[in-house]
Formats: sequence, structure tokens, C-alpha cells
Amino acid sequence: MSLRLLETDKLVGNKEKAEGSKSIQTRVQKARDMQIKRFKGSKFKSNSEMSSKAIKEFCKLSPECYAILRSAVASMNLTARSYHKVIKVARTIADLEGVEVITTTHIAEALQYRPKEED
Repeated sequence: MSLRLLETDKLVGNKEKAEGSKSIQTRVQKARDMQIKRFKGSKFKSNSEMSSKAIKEFCKLSPECYAILRSAVASMNLTARSYHKVIKVARTIADLEGVEVITTTHIAEALQYRPKEED
């Protein structure tokens, strides 16, 4: 094996470690099932449909999560709409992990998906 091939494998990763589509499909279905259960009896069917009031009800955040969001509002100039979208995405990330509690890791990942500002 050449040095160049090793570098490519290291950069791209080992294909055998990639999550298969069946596994992803199962994880997504479990996340959807969590949302269906969460929103039973409400007008919402998915995280993306939540109003700001529903976010307060269904997305309990720790003080550490709020600290990250406060910092993001200031540094990334998030609007109220963007702020709520970040929380909805974090809720979905947590659902994909199969956990009820939104953590700082989920908030940080959701913030990474925000478009970057042009200089």
C-alpha cells in the first residue's frame, strides 16, 4: 500500500465503519415514533411544526444549553425565528440518538448547521 492510499483512507474513513442505510432507516423511524408519542393529543406531528410556545413545553433545556444559545444569539446574530429553529433541530438530533433530554452537544451540533455569514 502506498503512503498516498493510507492518507486517503485516513481522511475519508473506513467504509466498513459507515452506518448502513437499514440502520439509518431504523433510527429515523424510532425518532419519528418518539415524535408521534410526544405530540399525541396536540396539533403537532413533528418537531418542525412546533410553535414557540410548544418549544417551551416539549424542549426543556438546561442552563448550560441556554448559555450556549445566548452566546450564539450574540455572536451569530440569530433572529427569534433562527433561535427557535436551532432548538427544533437540536430536538430532532436528540430524537435520532433516542434520548429525551436535549444536551449541549445537540445544541452545538444544531448551531453548526446554520448558514455561515458572508464577510
